[in-house]
Amino acid sequence: MTTTTMTNQRIIYQSESGGVAVIIPTESVELALKDVPEGVPYQIVTTDEVPSDRYFRGAWVLGDCCIDHDIDKCKAIGHDKRRAARAEEFAPLDEVIAKQIPGVDAIKAEASRQVIRDKYSDIQDAIDAAETPNEIKAALGK
Repeated sequence: MTTTTMTNQRIIYQSESGGVAVIIPTESVELALKDVPEGVPYQIVTTDEVPSDRYFRGAWVLGDCCIDHDIDKCKAIGHDKRRAARAEEFAPLDEVIAKQIPGVDAIKAEASRQVIRDKYSDIQDAIDAAETPNEIKAALGK
């Protein structure tokens, strides 16, 4: 058997967790194939066929010819990132309201919280309407 050393090749397969596993051969593709679980279909692709943008890696699925994105999983990831960003913006205002710090206007803090709610409501709507991963990233300002 001839051993192929190709640094630009990757082995991809659908993992049990639902994502796509990417094996980077260190010596040869043939040797790396031992790392593919027995009976699991795989593909040997070039590095150009593996998305360089890992933002939605958790939403990768193995398509007929390459790695695709599951748009519903992309949206779920986008919403998680939206919620985390919103919580970060809320944190200082939550502290003002929760601690009722003297001399700090809780009404002003609540008004600022509403501005944040409105902003992230618009982002939520944009994510829900998105048809591509790039549209979700744009909605998140990425």
